[in-house]
Amino acid sequence: MKKTTYPGNPYPLGATWDGEGVNFALYADNATGVELCLFSSAEDETESLKIKMAERTHQVWHAYLPDLKPGQLYGYRVHGPYEPENGHRFNPHKLLLDPYAKAISATIDWHDSLFGYEVGHPDEDLSMSTTDSAPFIPKSVVVDPSFDWGGDKPPKTPYHRSIIYEAHVKGFTKMHPGIPQELRGTYAALAHPETIKYLKDLGVTAVELLPVHHFISDRHLVEKGLSNYWGYNSIGYFAPDVRYSGSGMLGEQVAEFKNMVKALHKAGIEVILDVVYNHTAEGNHMGPTISFRGIDNASYYRLVEEEKRYYMDYTGTGNTLNAMMPSVLRLIMDSLRYWITEMHVDGFRFDLASALARELHEVDQLGSFFDIIHQDPVISQVKLIAEPWDVGEGGYQVGNFPPGWAEWNGKYRDCVRDYWRGEHSMLGEFAERFTGSSDLYRDESRNPTASINFVTAHDGFTLHDLVSYNEKHNEENGEDNNDGESHNRSWNCGEEGPTDNDSTIALRNRQKRNFLTTLFLSQGVPMLVAGDELSRTQQGNNNAYCQDNEISWLNWQEADKDLLEFTQKLIKLRRNHPVFCRRRWFQGQPIKGAGAEDIAWFLPNGNEMTEENWNHDYAKSLAVFLNGHGLHSVGPKGERIVDDSFYVIFNAHHGPLEYRLPPEKYGSGWTKILDTSESRAVEKDVVYKAGATIEVQGRSVVLLHRP
Repeated sequence: MKKTTYPGNPYPLGATWDGEGVNFALYADNATGVELCLFSSAEDETESLKIKMAERTHQVWHAYLPDLKPGQLYGYRVHGPYEPENGHRFNPHKLLLDPYAKAISATIDWHDSLFGYEVGHPDEDLSMSTTDSAPFIPKSVVVDPSFDWGGDKPPKTPYHRSIIYEAHVKGFTKMHPGIPQELRGTYAALAHPETIKYLKDLGVTAVELLPVHHFISDRHLVEKGLSNYWGYNSIGYFAPDVRYSGSGMLGEQVAEFKNMVKALHKAGIEVILDVVYNHTAEGNHMGPTISFRGIDNASYYRLVEEEKRYYMDYTGTGNTLNAMMPSVLRLIMDSLRYWITEMHVDGFRFDLASALARELHEVDQLGSFFDIIHQDPVISQVKLIAEPWDVGEGGYQVGNFPPGWAEWNGKYRDCVRDYWRGEHSMLGEFAERFTGSSDLYRDESRNPTASINFVTAHDGFTLHDLVSYNEKHNEENGEDNNDGESHNRSWNCGEEGPTDNDSTIALRNRQKRNFLTTLFLSQGVPMLVAGDELSRTQQGNNNAYCQDNEISWLNWQEADKDLLEFTQKLIKLRRNHPVFCRRRWFQGQPIKGAGAEDIAWFLPNGNEMTEENWNHDYAKSLAVFLNGHGLHSVGPKGERIVDDSFYVIFNAHHGPLEYRLPPEKYGSGWTKILDTSESRAVEKDVVYKAGATIEVQGRSVVLLHRP
């Protein structure tokens, strides 16, 4: 079989269909030759046509083939030195995925041929495998970029009005009884009216999806009957993962993903992607050769300078992408722009973002990665959220990312967990976290919205398990319970795991309400993990990354409807009252006509907190006045924003305490609208005057309101 070939263009990278043919472009600086391999069907074990790419512009190999159409399957074989000791691992016997592939045909069929070396050889990766990997590796797919967006517009919800819902595409809908069986666990299921209605009724403004970039399940997991369920093992930074496609048709996952975004946008819900640009699925020096390693290992990865056979590992996965290299920076930026412009997503959460900021060894706040994003007119305008740590030395960088970035606030999580489990700590830190963590963000001219507040995330205990287990129970992961975090800052309320004890169950339910109330009344951006509002459990597994089963999936049949109703009420309260989601820091200045500051903290006896008081524990009990008339805020068109005022009482003590309300200058006529010691809505007919005493049950939050 012969095919007419033209020189084509070095840009854009990847496979680009123009309506008449396809342009192929591949960056491979150190390669000596590149072959484009075309396949007639996904079942073919060898290519039907192999084309030597004769054109090279700078470091990009390119060719144009007329008459090719979307759906065409392809891969690359790249020639060059196989010298692992010098950082080069070229091996033309290995078919390689295009780093810019917009779709990937299937998942990997694990086989020894996928490794560039002979598995079991005494020289390990210094040996070279000559077995063809084509029968076992999925193929890249040419896609049709056209799509009828029908006037789709991003919601552009400002940070201070945002409520993020972290969810897994499959786990969220796999067991949903209201969604057709054939759609469950797919992009189409997230776009289903049942899903949309649930998210709207809950009140969230954005879904943050665990990785949807095409990923690989590690061989050792597959051989144990497990999988890389979370997806933090990317290999295709432009391709939505085929596992979540409901159609089953080649390349259709792209259109299905777009339809999902379109449906969510129509409902006013943003789509944020959890992205993994810090490492790839190829692992360490003993990992497979699937894409980047075989295309140009020395250009894509950070290698140990003294021994280039090995990889710098700031991620705990075996390798780290080299974001110092212009080619890698271009890959990341091209990928981000693609998901914004072509797939219409609204933002990104960067996994182990500190690894991307490392210029040499130390994390550099002014690194190239930040500079290039800051100046990009497309990427800089969407939500950018950092997981501000990696596993390397100096990798914990909470509070140190530059303006324009929000961060997962791990210090918020730790502080709030400690507070409600009764751990000894200073009240001053709790107040900082509740008011937006000004100690972390204010000096850098950032706002409270730089803090993404969370109590739980996909990694760790669910909310139910946080109050039900003192220890992790990860035996199902097959690592003898040695995986996962051992210091969870959890408290089982007196009994480990499931119980029939009514008092223990009641305490656990109260603790869940305490955590949720603290989260949604705090300044910053709240993030809720899918299922926490339903009391989802993972049976104590705090590292369910490999559990693609009922351990991880939401069990809608056992949903805690009382907690769901409580969460809906909290979210509605937050969305209706700007005082809980300020754009700016509390000023602490007198407000004309109110006779008080915009915020004030009180002891249970009604006295204002002093500097000395902040250094004491006071049985974990304190209260805060939030002056809605003191917002100092204007809307986008200059309108003044005012709100009602609130008094929040926190009692983490084990028993009830009496609280005296503040004096007249802070207002009178307080009504209780929320009490976490009650599972249902509280009576609102009792009005409390200034200076009145109110009893607050142990381990509970009371919220008082006045117009």
